[in-house]
Amino acid sequence: MKNTLFYFLVLLFSFNLTAKESDSLGYQISSDDEVLAMMDLQLSNQYYNAFGFCMDTSGVLPYDSVPYFSDSILEARLNALNAKTPFNLVYNEYTKAFIKLYVEKKRKLSSSVLFLAPHYFPMFEEVLDRFDMPLELKYLAVVESALNPSAKSRAGAMGLWQFMYRTGKMYDLNVTSYVDDRMDPYKSTVAACEFMTDLYRMYGDWNLVLAAYNSGPGNVNKAIRRSGGIKDYWAIRAWLPRETRGYVPAFIAVNYMMNYAEEHNIYPQNNLLFQAQTDTVQIQSPISFSQLVNYLPVTEEELAFYNPMYKLKFIPESNYSQTLCLPIDKIGLYLVNEKSIYADLKRLELKDSVNGKESPSEVAVPDRFVHRVNSGEFLGYIANKYHVSVNDLMAWNNLRSTRLNPGDQLVIYGKNPPKASTQAIAKVETKKPEETVNGKYQVHIVRSGDTLWDIAKEYQDISVNDLKRLNGNLDFRRLKPGMQVKVKQIG
Repeated sequence: MKNTLFYFLVLLFSFNLTAKESDSLGYQISSDDEVLAMMDLQLSNQYYNAFGFCMDTSGVLPYDSVPYFSDSILEARLNALNAKTPFNLVYNEYTKAFIKLYVEKKRKLSSSVLFLAPHYFPMFEEVLDRFDMPLELKYLAVVESALNPSAKSRAGAMGLWQFMYRTGKMYDLNVTSYVDDRMDPYKSTVAACEFMTDLYRMYGDWNLVLAAYNSGPGNVNKAIRRSGGIKDYWAIRAWLPRETRGYVPAFIAVNYMMNYAEEHNIYPQNNLLFQAQTDTVQIQSPISFSQLVNYLPVTEEELAFYNPMYKLKFIPESNYSQTLCLPIDKIGLYLVNEKSIYADLKRLELKDSVNGKESPSEVAVPDRFVHRVNSGEFLGYIANKYHVSVNDLMAWNNLRSTRLNPGDQLVIYGKNPPKASTQAIAKVETKKPEETVNGKYQVHIVRSGDTLWDIAKEYQDISVNDLKRLNGNLDFRRLKPGMQVKVKQIG
């Protein structure tokens, strides 16, 4: 009976596909197959519910009711967690202070994290398991960014895992004017696992890995030397940078909070705007969020939330595949209508071309300018001058506040900037690297002082690892002025 039902569903699905493909151009949006949509939803519900984030909120105390627990209870709970992890989750004055921070002073932040966890943790765990790493490392992203993929530190670190530009490039995280892979949840998670794997090979201790992730291996090595060669976080803690001294205690506290939130009357914030269940699809051609919302029942705000790596809400053309993250119930709808969407965009582009108008793709990719802040200028004034919004200015420049200082440089996107006579504007120009072509390869002529990192930075879509692979595991110490380094294969 089950086999009969299965073959019937397959036959029904095949018939539906044949019927839709026989349409001429099909600019009208087709509905997703109801049977397959139901099966997708059932599968995803089972998958996400298995992670245990659905909390029983019956009989919940008022939000401002903060339960009190003695040190002995907190320590016993932490000991129970410690028995199930390779981390040393100790209870001391430092970890106690951070536990109280998350369950008492930062309850709103903890509630927000609980809401976002079902969206990110399943993917984190999948990647961590692939690398054979402790699953508790998913909590590190809470310490780093509070699960905000657009988070930016004062030092310039970006994304869920707070990668600096240089470290991100070392682990193949691409950064351009349109895309920042450091804000790509999946790619940055893979890079974080690769980075921590390298650190674990160095130290063989997960607490030291955490410390090195935060402050860099150099600072950890200095602290080990000053302690007399002891490779233990708590033994070297006094010699670590101030921020790193609280890093491991914060990680331990997050472990506690995520497992005992209910006991402290902390529940996911009530926000129904975004759902946790998502999937990705490959994008065929450049397309903007403003174009996608014309074909799919999603908002630009939702698309930006699920796809924070696209800085201008535009998916550009690229040499490597670009992905789009969508709610699970929209994936099927996109796939069914994929050909029609791009056919319609092509039709509109041809129509605009005949009428002498800019194509939608041209409108979606504005020119890029730099504005140097003058004394007395504020964001509202600058936004009005360039005919953009304050929110756009803050998003384009990763600003965490509206405060500006004379001399600051703001990136601005627009088609009609003010004239140079009224405002000092310079179009951003990419520095053309010194290069030549040698046979099947584009090469870089090494200059005095060049490093592999310097060379990688000059050429788009290439990492230090790529340079090493192209040049037979080239050692950076072998670089000499005049030397030719392969940077790209031609043809």
